[in-house]
Amino acid sequence: MFYHWEQATPDKVFLRQPSDLIWTEYTWAEVADRVRRIAGFILSKNYPAGSRIAIWAANSKDWVIVDLAIMLSGHISVPIYPGQDIESARYIFGHSDARLLFAGVFDQADSMQDALVEGMETVAMSGCDAICDSTLKTVIADNAPYTQSPVPNPEDVFTFIYTSGTTGNPKGVMHMHQTPGHVVPGLVDGFKLQEEDSKLFSFLPMAHAAERIAVEMTAIYSNTVISFSQGLATFGEEIRSVQPTFFFAVPRLWVKFKEGVDAQIPPEMQAQLTSGQKAAIKHQLGLAEARIVLTGSAPCPKIVQEWFFDKGIVLRDGYGMTENFVHGVAWFRDDLFKAGCVGQPMTPEVEVRVSDSGEIQFRSKGLMKGYYKNPEKTAEVIQGGWYCTGDSGKIDKDGDLWVTGRVSEVFKTSRGKFIVPTRIEDEFGRVTELAQYCALGHGLDQPVLLATLSETGAALDEAALASRLGTQLAEVNDNLNSWERVRQIYVVPEWTIENALLTPTMKLRRKQIEDRYRAQIERNLGSEAVVILQ
Repeated sequence: MFYHWEQATPDKVFLRQPSDLIWTEYTWAEVADRVRRIAGFILSKNYPAGSRIAIWAANSKDWVIVDLAIMLSGHISVPIYPGQDIESARYIFGHSDARLLFAGVFDQADSMQDALVEGMETVAMSGCDAICDSTLKTVIADNAPYTQSPVPNPEDVFTFIYTSGTTGNPKGVMHMHQTPGHVVPGLVDGFKLQEEDSKLFSFLPMAHAAERIAVEMTAIYSNTVISFSQGLATFGEEIRSVQPTFFFAVPRLWVKFKEGVDAQIPPEMQAQLTSGQKAAIKHQLGLAEARIVLTGSAPCPKIVQEWFFDKGIVLRDGYGMTENFVHGVAWFRDDLFKAGCVGQPMTPEVEVRVSDSGEIQFRSKGLMKGYYKNPEKTAEVIQGGWYCTGDSGKIDKDGDLWVTGRVSEVFKTSRGKFIVPTRIEDEFGRVTELAQYCALGHGLDQPVLLATLSETGAALDEAALASRLGTQLAEVNDNLNSWERVRQIYVVPEWTIENALLTPTMKLRRKQIEDRYRAQIERNLGSEAVVILQ
C-alpha cells in the first residue's frame, strides 16, 4: 500500500508531528522521499538480505518512516520499547544479531553504549540525546532515493517483536510480510477507518504489537492520518487537539482519565450530569469524535468500563497477543455491551476455542512464523495450528469470550484451594482508593492483596485510609467464596517499569512483586490489622 499511496495521493497528509503543541504535517510524497533515501543508506551497507535493524525510540514520524525504509530495503525491523532497561535491550540486540540501530527519544539514552553489541552502527533520529555514528538528518541529505519498488516474498519475515518478558528473557516473535495483509483489512472495518474523516492518535509505544498493527499498519492500509504525542506532559492537550476517531490505550490510561474527571466532579454528583455535560467531558478527554475506543494488554476493571459507558463512551475490550499480531477477539458490536467481556473474533477467519483444560487457543493467518532461535518453545505453544495462549477462559451462550486469568498464575493455598488471582482483583477494581492490585497466597491459609494508591487514596490521611479500606475489604469479601477472601491489604509504593515490577506493556511482574514483599507478608501474618500501610 505504501507504493500505491505515494503515487495515488502524494499531496495527502499522512503523518503529523507536534513540537510544543505546534503541528508539522508530512504528505505521502514527503514521507516517501525520506523512506527511499533512508532505504538507500541501508542498502549502501551491503548487509545480507533479512538483516536485523533495531529501532529504539518513542513514537514519532521518524519511527514510521524508518520502519518503512527497513521494509523497503529488504531487512527485518526489531523495535525496542523506549522504557526498555539496558540489560534487556542488550539481550535483544545480541539475540537478534542486530547490525544497525536507529535511536530516538528513549529513557536510557545516556547509557545506550552499554547496550550495544560489537559491530553495531547507530543513527540518531530527531531528539536523540545519545552519541551516534551519524544522524537521520545527514542520512536523508547525503543519500539518493532508492528508486525500485520490490515486492517482498509473502513468507519472508519483516519484523521481530520481542515479548515483554513477564518471566525470563524476551522471546523474538517473527512475523511475515503476509501477516498484515491478513490482519489489517478486518481491523480497518472494525475500527471504522473507511470514512474520509478518520484520524489516529499514537501514544502507546510502537514496539507494542497492538499499536504497531492497530495504528501504523491500519494507517498505511487505509490512508489514515496519524498524529503523534510528544509525551505525557503534553498528551492531554494533544489528544484534545486531534480528537481521534479511533484510540487504543492500556487500562492504566483509562483509569487516569477517570481519576481526572472524578477529581473535578465528585462521583456522587455524576449521576446528575446532563447529556451536554457528558459531551463536554468527552471533548475534554479528546474523545468527542471517537467512533471506537479500545482497551487491552491487561485486564481493565469493570467499574472503569461502566464509568465510561455512563458517559456515552463504549470502552471496548480487545484481546490478542504478540504471537497472533493481536488478531484475536474484540467487542465491536453495538447492540449489546458486557463489561469485562472481550467479545468475538475480530474477523471471520479468526478461530477461537477453549480447550478441555480451560485454556484459550487461537488459529488464524495472523499467527507468527515462530520464536527466533527457539523452535522448542514454538512447538510448545503452536500445536496442530492452534496457538496455546496460556490464558484461561470461557465462552458464554452468546459465543462471547471471557478471559478469567493466566493458567500459570493460579496458586494453591495451604488449605488446598486453587485461587485465580484475577477473580479477586476484579472485585477490587471497584475500590476507588486503589490503583494497582496483585492478589497473592501460595502456601498461605488465605490470600492477601498488595495494592498501590490512586490519587483519591493518596489524598486521605492514614487513619481515614485504613478505615476506608477496611470497610471496602469487608464488602469485597462478601462477594468472594470463603477460600478466596482476602486476609489483609498491604499498601505499597507504585509499581512501574523503572522499578521492574511492570513490563514495558504495563503488565504485572507477579513473581517479582511477590519476591519483593513476601518477607513483609510473612512477618505480618499474625497481625490483627487488616490494612497494613508501608
